Amino acid sequence: MSSQTAEPAAIPRPPLKERLREQMPYWIVVALALAGLALIADFSTWATLTLAGLAMGMLIFIMASGLTLVFGLMDVMNFGHGAFISIGAFVGGSVLLGLGGWAVSSSAALNLAAVLLAIAAAMATTGALGWFFERVIVKPVYGAHLKQILVTMGGLIVAEELIRLIWGPNQIPLPRPQVLKGSLLIGEIVIERYRLLAVALGLAIFAGLRWTLVRTKLGLLIRAAVENGEMVEALGYRVRRLFVQVFIAGSALAGLGGVMWGMYDEIITAQMGLNILVLVFIVVIIGGLGSVDGCFIGALLVGLMANYTGFLAPKVALGSNILLMVAILLWRPRGLLPPGKGR
Repeated sequence: MSSQTAEPAAIPRPPLKERLREQMPYWIVVALALAGLALIADFSTWATLTLAGLAMGMLIFIMASGLTLVFGLMDVMNFGHGAFISIGAFVGGSVLLGLGGWAVSSSAALNLAAVLLAIAAAMATTGALGWFFERVIVKPVYGAHLKQILVTMGGLIVAEELIRLIWGPNQIPLPRPQVLKGSLLIGEIVIERYRLLAVALGLAIFAGLRWTLVRTKLGLLIRAAVENGEMVEALGYRVRRLFVQVFIAGSALAGLGGVMWGMYDEIITAQMGLNILVLVFIVVIIGGLGSVDGCFIGALLVGLMANYTGFLAPKVALGSNILLMVAILLWRPRGLLPPGKGR
């Protein structure tokens, strides 16, 4: 008697038109860069502005990724995210200034050690504050978006006042360590060392988030809990603990972004978190609320748009990203890659 093994049916590929439509958001960054090249009409200037835009976009992505994770996985509108950005900048800045001898040393190893210690202190502090913030402020208003906006905005205001109380009301200069100062010159293209670090760090965090959410058991559990929390609870996993871990991770990323942005501007202020929060929300909305891929693309678009318009038309630079957001939402009301199409 012969046995036959049934082969699984092949999954039909979507039509070419549908595939091209889904891939289109990924090509918008390239289209914007090419449009910038055509308008600037000078390759070296365009390349310098493009690297600056990519670095700015990566720093915004680091901060926005934490917010999009919290919203996409926990359905929490956390306007207090800006508080973690500011606190991360001040804690990391304090460590960096305290290690002033390391930062100005001619040793690249000591310079990088000072930066790593500053980043570790910022992430540890904001991660711990994120746990407290979720337990005390966010937990009582789960499922109520209006209340979430009000209480988290109140938390941001309180945090700003605490920063002024602890560190004083004045802005604090935050010079970069010696190894991150200066620029490289390739032909006529100027490449700042710090911006190279920002691009590398942003790419590493994006790859790490994608790998964690798609390739690990933790990421699988988190995504399953978003879709059907009761089923995950029935399997013996504590969904609430998973979501708290996500909130802590998002807060720590905000702290990391805060200290990196402080070194980017070389100055830190109590209200910097609120100021950056506008760009962060634009990025999250452009990408699609809850989408890590969309957040990454949106951050690149915002960074490039800010640098191109700042060079070509400085008077409209401040509103250019809002116009970009409006244009994208008119095309795709849910954002470039809403959850389900990109994570």
